[in-house]
Amino acid sequence: MGQIDYEKEAKSDIAFIDMKSFYASVECVKRGLHPLKTSLCVMSRSENSHGLILASSPTFKEVFGKNNVGRSGDLPFDVYTRKFSCEKARRQNIPMTRSYIKHIEAWAAKTLIVPPRMALYIEESLKIQKVLENFATVREIYPYSIDESFVDLTASLNYFIRDKKMTGRQKLDVVSSKIQQAIWKETGIFSTIGMSNANPLLAKLALDNEAKKNKNMRANWSYEDVETKVWAIPNLTDFWGIGERTARRLRKLNIYSIRDLANANPDRLQMEFGIIGVQLWFHANGVDESKLSRPYTPKSKGIGNSQILPRNYTSQAEIELVLMEMAEQVAVRLRRIKKKATVVAIHIGFSYEEGRKSINAASKINPSQSTQELTRQVLNLFRKKYRGGAVRSIGVRYDKLTDRAYRAYSFFDDPLALEKMDKLEKTIDDLRDKFGYLAIQRATCLMEGSRVMERSRLIGGHCGGLDGMI
Repeated sequence: MGQIDYEKEAKSDIAFIDMKSFYASVECVKRGLHPLKTSLCVMSRSENSHGLILASSPTFKEVFGKNNVGRSGDLPFDVYTRKFSCEKARRQNIPMTRSYIKHIEAWAAKTLIVPPRMALYIEESLKIQKVLENFATVREIYPYSIDESFVDLTASLNYFIRDKKMTGRQKLDVVSSKIQQAIWKETGIFSTIGMSNANPLLAKLALDNEAKKNKNMRANWSYEDVETKVWAIPNLTDFWGIGERTARRLRKLNIYSIRDLANANPDRLQMEFGIIGVQLWFHANGVDESKLSRPYTPKSKGIGNSQILPRNYTSQAEIELVLMEMAEQVAVRLRRIKKKATVVAIHIGFSYEEGRKSINAASKINPSQSTQELTRQVLNLFRKKYRGGAVRSIGVRYDKLTDRAYRAYSFFDDPLALEKMDKLEKTIDDLRDKFGYLAIQRATCLMEGSRVMERSRLIGGHCGGLDGMI
């Protein structure tokens, strides 16, 4: 602890606010149900056994032991009949005692499984942002995701709390409590808040490691808590910014805990990780010199799109149809940001029953943003790797983007024809920008396996309408 003089570090009063099981909570509230006491699951395509669990209420997680990511096939009951599935139980080594089966079936019978409604979630998120504007200016609110936001309360604490006997830390807790109450009153949604009178990092760590466990769903960490709380985080991967790959590299340096990381030699970490190693060392010591007013914007390395298919696609022609549609959609985005791709990549995920390893392949290409050329490269890559099988998920990605203006021609290219195609694609892009993406489509969009019309109505890859209101 003696390596850093915390008195010289900048300080600000930060609240990091996270909506409790946001999607599931919204669905509960809209049905007049208690978000924390109702067993509800937001599931994509629950009409079959391969629906994706997109979000779930705290009660659902507690009863069925499922986080937000998973499949309906992993649940111990049949989504249709709500009966206990012995086959699933055997596959997952679940005890099949009579009392457990009765317990699962009782909860399954009263569990709500609903489809996602992204437009509704966005609407509720905007309401919450408006609530936050009662506590800080727009310039002091920094959305982190659809259900999370940093709020810099440094300038407004004394406005809300005029008691001079209260410490800044106490004031921060009181105002955060007021924020929780205001969000609940406006939306019916419960929120969790990590606080710090030091920096955003400690607020985020307080949320992830303590607030979610506390009865009042708040926690406040500051520099004086670094040794007792930050260093006590049990696993390296529980720490913000450390994934399994980084954890493995740290363990090779005999760093097995956050305490080890905080007391490691920063020069050694820099040799292993570069500047990121020094940043990890500072973070382990509770120091974060980033400014919320200057958010980091990562350099764009690529763009892509992926989707879960509504059924198993076994026909190669149908799979290629979807690949062509996705190749075009991502090419349009590429032209909008005025970039060219030098790498084309695809992902082909097989059906749950197939038990086969997914296809993940990439190929270098001459810089291009042409729908025709990129589609050709995507199909070539797919045909080289695909050897049959029922496909359930597809992804297309263009990587290593460049903004170079020139074009590389091969001996067989017709420059005039390529220029004509560029003009045609630009005209199509302009018309779609003005009248919508479906304004101009290939006739193949009417074929049975096409996904372009359905996906054009989605928000964030999911249903945006009100058909989830059941």
